[in-house]
Amino acid sequence: MKRLISLFALFCLATLAWADQKRTDVDDRLQSATKTLQEILNAPDKGIPQDVLRGAKCVAVVPREIKGGFVFGARHGRGVSTCKLPDGAWSAPAFFTVTGGSWGAQIGVENVELVMMVMNDDGMRQLLQSKFKIGAGASATVGPVGRAVSASESWKLNAPILTYSRAQGLFAGADLNGTEVEKDADSTKAMYRRDLSNTAILTGKVPVPPAARDFVATVRNSTSSATVAKR
Repeated sequence: MKRLISLFALFCLATLAWADQKRTDVDDRLQSATKTLQEILNAPDKGIPQDVLRGAKCVAVVPREIKGGFVFGARHGRGVSTCKLPDGAWSAPAFFTVTGGSWGAQIGVENVELVMMVMNDDGMRQLLQSKFKIGAGASATVGPVGRAVSASESWKLNAPILTYSRAQGLFAGADLNGTEVEKDADSTKAMYRRDLSNTAILTGKVPVPPAARDFVATVRNSTSSATVAKR
């Protein structure tokens, strides 16, 4: 019975979240992702630390993740990611979906914003795949907040993925263990007019489309500023 309830919850949310994507949907998501990232970066006391920004190899944003629960929790969302290239530039965006369930006495549905900072090569290799599960191929840890937090303090800078989430404007931890991250083929086709692999997009083989320039610029500027600030 519990399994049936969980599957029903996932199906209901999937029906809402996984409609066919049009180019306008993807453009809107890029704008929302840019806004979400800017707000989390600029949070006065709870922003992403400079050391995290400096060390990030990839940045992934889910601007609006549908999180709901009946007895079993369920998550569904669409996101966008970019990775740092060898020359210091940032790649064109790759689109992905997040799907996962978690046990918990959760009632109702809320919009959750999620940022994932990929911190090492292991995490990046997972993101380049078409599908992986957090906790199996790569672990995720709730990231530290506050500009003054440094690598010498008690948090794991070498964690493959650091997560930052907000619900109704407030920061909250995000337990993503068991969450599946999968390439969003519909959104990829809507943006690039063809189905491209995450590897091709995130390793710089595809130019940044005009609609994604603000998102990529926000990532580039924030990480560059953090690097300059350390000098």
